[in-house]
Amino acid sequence: MPRDGLKNLLDRFNALDPEVPPELASETTLGQGQATPEAVSELWTPDAASQSSGPLDVGQWVLERGGISAAQLTTARTVLEKTPGRGLAEILLDLGAQEDIVQQGVAEVSGLGFMRLTEVELPAIKQIQKLGTEFCKTNGVLPIGVSGSRLVLGVTRPENMVVIDEVRHKLGMGIKPVVICPSDLALMIEGMREEEGADVKVNDIIAGIEEDDVEVVQVQEENLDLEKAAGESPVIRFVNYLIFNAVKEGASDIHIEPQEKKLKIRYRVDGVLFEMMNPPHQMHAAIISRLKVMSNLDIAERRLPQDGRIRAVVHGRKLDLRLSTLPTAQGEKAVMRLLDTRSIQVQLEDLGMGEDNLLIWKRMIDQPHGILLVTGPTGSGKTTTLYASLGQMDRIQMNISTVEDPVEYHMAGVNQVQVHERIGMSFSAALRAMLRQDPDVIMVGEVRDAETARIAIQASLTGHLVLSTLHTNDAPSSVTRLINIGVEPYLIGAAVNGVLAQRLVRKICPHCKKQVQPTEAVAEHLSTHGIAIDQVWVGAGCSKCRNTGYAGRVGLYELLVLDDFLRDKIVASPNVTEFRRQCMERGMVSLREDGFKKVSLGVTTVEEVLRVTESTI
Repeated sequence: MPRDGLKNLLDRFNALDPEVPPELASETTLGQGQATPEAVSELWTPDAASQSSGPLDVGQWVLERGGISAAQLTTARTVLEKTPGRGLAEILLDLGAQEDIVQQGVAEVSGLGFMRLTEVELPAIKQIQKLGTEFCKTNGVLPIGVSGSRLVLGVTRPENMVVIDEVRHKLGMGIKPVVICPSDLALMIEGMREEEGADVKVNDIIAGIEEDDVEVVQVQEENLDLEKAAGESPVIRFVNYLIFNAVKEGASDIHIEPQEKKLKIRYRVDGVLFEMMNPPHQMHAAIISRLKVMSNLDIAERRLPQDGRIRAVVHGRKLDLRLSTLPTAQGEKAVMRLLDTRSIQVQLEDLGMGEDNLLIWKRMIDQPHGILLVTGPTGSGKTTTLYASLGQMDRIQMNISTVEDPVEYHMAGVNQVQVHERIGMSFSAALRAMLRQDPDVIMVGEVRDAETARIAIQASLTGHLVLSTLHTNDAPSSVTRLINIGVEPYLIGAAVNGVLAQRLVRKICPHCKKQVQPTEAVAEHLSTHGIAIDQVWVGAGCSKCRNTGYAGRVGLYELLVLDDFLRDKIVASPNVTEFRRQCMERGMVSLREDGFKKVSLGVTTVEEVLRVTESTI
């Protein structure tokens, strides 16, 4: 045991409170009869400076020192309001705040000292053995040393006075608490357990134990009446609140994630997940069962993934909720996607396309035949763009049909077909049948394989306009992707009219929008793309945008129009780098360039553009 290190540590503790009043050495019993001031002071001795400076706030203290962002603090306060029994510091740590800064804030607010345990390998071993490592781990305490007549006790939650008093009773000593980090505590206890385990001898353990001393009993899994629990009024109201509040917050997804000792509810707002609340872990089974009842799923099956659909009316709006459950090590995780018909009732003019791209795209969807591809990762708004394009067409005089998996939104005047792979109703099978239905326009949810791509190309070459999506990072990559899945290059050049790549970025909140001088890094990015401005727009953060500075989303677009020159290049099966260079020379504006144009217009920020796009220079 490094005595020098322990001595230095105790000296630092004593420096925090050099004089120990004599009355603190007396052993008083708190909780048995009338508590005395001396007994209370043994547990809590704030510094005089902390008493005179007024009440401090842990969250604000951590924010001022860069341990957490303003948005995370707002989220933490929201979770705190809706999660009784948890402290702000604990929630801040769950949200990813820097542990040492949070614990320093706790110490400052509590008027206590703060210490890292990295300087001591073996603390007060005798006292730890009396308490037991399991007790220390469960209650977040660790005896560190002795200062005068008092035990220096590391605590992760100094507000837990009951545990501190219990330690005092168990050890018969006055307590001098000091705030420590939970991670330091866990590492210290783990190290002590390893040392304890190293000296254990198997023969000594099993001595005197007979084979029949323990009788194995077959224990059946606890059978909860999940259907009854799911039908109880509190559970119904809570699930309704989750959905109601998600619509109010503008969320697109609700995540219900079981942890080892808590239940986490998160909303995805503007493409970013926010933690909203931590309901009691005991409610998990009932909540999941309630959702399964609402979507007509098997509540008894908890070992296999299930998918269902819930139709609801919230705020007078008809919603479709897609429920997906997934068994995890801690229990079933559920994700609900909120599909609002209002989100597809968007005009092409409202998507954020530049005037040139918008005019060209409108002309392309008016063409009688050919293939138009919309590319981008999941959640980039491809489906919204396709539905907005269909909305521009004459659905009275034209036969418009779609093949989707799943049919997310219902659109009047459009024949929508659901894919069912299990029964053989694939994209290719549905396309073949659809071509016998005299279509004018066909929308394919996604080109996933060579067969679907070939049928779509054949349909376009025989006089049909085909719209579809493809998962590629940019527009030129879609050509090489089709070649890689087995489509002949000459067919691609003949059939494809254009490719629209897109991303979604968050818009600056209009309520807290302000102009600031750009940093050197931001100015460098802007100048690289030929933009020289002295001021850029940012969101300061307000209650309307959850202190994020962003509200709503807008699209970034990269439109590739295939002319005769590029069609000839496709026949030669070019590599993607060379083909992209040729497309840029023909006037294609990249996603990042379109993003920086929106930055110069004050629509979004450089950080958002860099987050969703990659450099092509």
